[in-house]
Amino acid sequence: ETRKIMEDDSILVNPTTVRVPVLYGHSEAIHLELKAPLSVEKAREILKKAPGVVLVDDPAKLKYPTPMTHAIGHDDVFVGRIRQDITHPNGLNMWVVAD
Repeated sequence: ETRKIMEDDSILVNPTTVRVPVLYGHSEAIHLELKAPLSVEKAREILKKAPGVVLVDDPAKLKYPTPMTHAIGHDDVFVGRIRQDITHPNGLNMWVVAD
């Protein structure tokens, strides 16, 4: 829509769309801008080792965290949908849920 409204196909858009009824927990689309490049694989390695973080990230199998299926009743933070940000050369995007 942004490209259409502005009549400019060169505009980079980095969307995250989620359509779910949320009754419990919190969800965030996080966009990180880092000083140096960080690959998705390295970000996964770092997050796997972080205390209180549970990685649920398997795009090939459409596995990503949701408040209802992962976070309810847990103190951990669930992270998934980690991907490069197409609008920033050192950017990463991720989906995070917690209760």
